[in-house]
Amino acid sequence: METNRIRCPQLLEKIISAEAAAQMIEHGHIIGVSGFSPSGYPKAIPLALAERIKKSNSPLQVDILAGASTGDELDKALAEVNGIRRRMPYQTCTVCRKSLNTPDGIAYQDQHLSLSPQNTRYGFYGDIDFAIIEACAITEEGGIVPTTSLGNSPTYVQVAKKVLVEINTSQPVELEGIHDVYVPLDPPNRQPIPILKATDRIGTTYIPCDPEKIIGIVFTDIPDNVRPLAPLDDTSRAMAKNLIDFFHSEVAAGRLPKNLLPLQSGIGNVANAVLAGLLESDFTDLEFYSEVIQDAALDMVEAGKFTLCSGTALTPSAEWLKKFYANLPELKKTIMLRPQEISNHPEVVRRLGIIAMNTAIEADIYGNINSTHVMGTRMMNGIGGSGDYARNAYLTIFLTASTAKDGAISSIVPMCSHVDHTEHDVDIIVTEQGVADLRNKCPRERALEIINNCSHPDYRPMLLDYYERALAATAGGKGHTPHILSEALSWHTRFTENGTMKK
Repeated sequence: METNRIRCPQLLEKIISAEAAAQMIEHGHIIGVSGFSPSGYPKAIPLALAERIKKSNSPLQVDILAGASTGDELDKALAEVNGIRRRMPYQTCTVCRKSLNTPDGIAYQDQHLSLSPQNTRYGFYGDIDFAIIEACAITEEGGIVPTTSLGNSPTYVQVAKKVLVEINTSQPVELEGIHDVYVPLDPPNRQPIPILKATDRIGTTYIPCDPEKIIGIVFTDIPDNVRPLAPLDDTSRAMAKNLIDFFHSEVAAGRLPKNLLPLQSGIGNVANAVLAGLLESDFTDLEFYSEVIQDAALDMVEAGKFTLCSGTALTPSAEWLKKFYANLPELKKTIMLRPQEISNHPEVVRRLGIIAMNTAIEADIYGNINSTHVMGTRMMNGIGGSGDYARNAYLTIFLTASTAKDGAISSIVPMCSHVDHTEHDVDIIVTEQGVADLRNKCPRERALEIINNCSHPDYRPMLLDYYERALAATAGGKGHTPHILSEALSWHTRFTENGTMKK
């Protein structure tokens, strides 16, 4: 047990087992946990709580508020024993997903990530009984030094009645110094966030915490359960090339500087592929102001292409995580982790002129985006931070392959089955087929731009046919946005469950 990680002497007597910590939690408790997609989340205490629930004869459910998704040791372990009553603001767990799509399952609120911390402080989610925070160390004053994510941890520590800390010895103490912890004041006392440049540091390297508030410290060595990213395929490469060509045209037109503007990129394989494409491009001296730092972002740091890499979580593959730890002193010079309230804050996004690049499940011919629901009803993961950026970015870009299910489904549809981002916020849509620039275009112009540039050739004739008939049906002053509503929505039922088209 590396007790030297606890530099506040009075806290040494608070070291307990994970089982003892789990015994403190009661049915109905609201718990704020560290962690973000899936890094820096508590592991030992949730596993012990899941085991306690499994052996219990009486129901025990808690509300879990996190930063975003967490790992199997938390979301999956508790969901498998029906231990989660309510979950927010974002998740990627298959067990949770099955439950939350069931009427009597997890009550899930999909939430803009920048709003969840302030709404917690406002009391919208009730009193927070516990904050459970993963740390690599505790300072002399009781400050909690986070690990590979910040997420909502500072707010949960601030408002929780009690704090449990997991000291994870698999996380190096050298992570101290990589964080920039700043929590805004709430109205009516809120002040401007003093970030004028992406590189500005404005907070502390630890989460401030009154030592009296910490009621237990658990040691563990369970590593982050990071997930491998899919290898780059031809579709991803084509999307990246189309985006980079667009950037070149914007630079040539004088709408972007040669080193662009600070970049934001969502999580997942497509987002990683876009940054991988930038690695191979001739763009240099770039800044990254985003949520999640994945492999391709770290590749950009290693290659010297990112002069700043700011996020709220490090979520690389296991291979890159090992390399990150090995080169931590050097990488720390470029990488900064902030609370998600700051990484995603609309004020900062708009001030810095962020170029927002996020992924879509589907896009319709007028530029509306569905990023959360399959067939309009089944929740996948959640909106995450895409809305925080989309509404406020200098450029808002959404990327998707033109088809899904091996070509059986078009990702470009007449009308989205669910809308997360309206046409008013979407500037650019990119598929492997091309780029649709929606700026300064009315709905009729946007429809042709998207169909002709972004849809797959197999579906383009059907989309054009729909649009032309919708145009005729709404002629004579009957419609600004041409639609045949019954037919637009039926597009989503053109396919059987096995993915083949109905006759």
